[in-house]
Amino acid sequence: MWNDELEELFLRTGHRFQRVEPRRRMRDYIRGLLGPVGRKNGWQLAEYAGHRTPDRLQRLLNGARWDADELRDDLQHYVAERLGEPDGILILDDTGFLKKGTTSAGVQRQYSGTAGRTENCQIGVFAAYATTRGRALVDRELYLPKSWTDDRDRCRAAHIPDERAFATKPDLAKTMVLRAIASPLPIAWVTADAAYGQEWRLRRMLEETGVGYVLAVPKSQQVPHFGRVDHLFSQAPTEAWERRSCGDGAKGPRVYHWAALQITSIEDFDGEMPTRQRWALARRSISKPDEIAYYLAYAPLGTTIEHLVRVAGMRWAIEEAFQAAKNECGLDQYEVRRYTGWMRHITLAMLAHAFLAVMAVMAVMAVMAADAAAKGAAETVPASRPSPWQKFGDSWQLATHPTLFNHPSSAHAH
Repeated sequence: MWNDELEELFLRTGHRFQRVEPRRRMRDYIRGLLGPVGRKNGWQLAEYAGHRTPDRLQRLLNGARWDADELRDDLQHYVAERLGEPDGILILDDTGFLKKGTTSAGVQRQYSGTAGRTENCQIGVFAAYATTRGRALVDRELYLPKSWTDDRDRCRAAHIPDERAFATKPDLAKTMVLRAIASPLPIAWVTADAAYGQEWRLRRMLEETGVGYVLAVPKSQQVPHFGRVDHLFSQAPTEAWERRSCGDGAKGPRVYHWAALQITSIEDFDGEMPTRQRWALARRSISKPDEIAYYLAYAPLGTTIEHLVRVAGMRWAIEEAFQAAKNECGLDQYEVRRYTGWMRHITLAMLAHAFLAVMAVMAVMAVMAADAAAKGAAETVPASRPSPWQKFGDSWQLATHPTLFNHPSSAHAH
């Protein structure tokens, strides 16, 4: 099953590499990212592939002619087909990649949520796709600080395209959302942390495209007609807070106290009847009631609070995807400095991670199919029939079971 699915993935993506050499090296690279390689850098990946030096794999990342964005499009098709569901959720977040020196594209001392402090690092903004079937990273952009975009000579040295101007992380996220909406991925919701949720342009764009959202916001977030969101929920009555699970975590269900308030019903942008609802939500820790997180939401009329809470809880899926992609597919173990090399390595690592996500789904389905087959086989075994022998006193006689033995022919048998 593993090899068949991997070959299918290679067939899907091979046409992006017009020459045989880079096509083979792509296969070597993906197999290395999926293989039992200690640290997935150039030398160890080359050794795993049977190469004497990492030159051919480095050429795949830096010199060969192929488009990482086209491969990303194939990745989105693959995830849509294997993991897609109508209620799919797109998750936005960024992660840091610690680096030394000053020549790697986009590197500078900047805050990294991954490290929890300011470090010399690159920041990648990502989109993940999640359903009940699985989750996978589906898009990426390298954040370029103004120290880079204001220095075009420095950008050219790192092979950063001339058209790449400064863009905030929420701007990069909006670009990826629009790409995802235009892709085959079925997307009903977008969720993200407060760094992205507080961006009103992102919320407005989602409303205009008819995509629901549950976005975290800071406690100072202004709610039209109500003031600060934290002040709004400080007035909530005790009975407004209810225990709800927002999904399972590593230690079981993530249970909090949740409160939700409908803000406004709004008209569809193409009609006159209200079809959507804006909400404000708050999530309060049960053990530490002073720890409260806030959200703004936009959803079709009739959406339940349980559904909004579930969407909010799916934000953690991208953190799990980051961890899996780094630990299992070498997402952060690259040795490239140029922009093109970064985009290519990250895309290939995302493709490897998506393959693992699909294999996990297929493994579950195989177990379910085996269980169903075993159950079906058990049901086809003839039911045990009551014994026709019964003991009466010291002797045995044929029973006269009302179903099995009171048949006209059985009377003659007696």
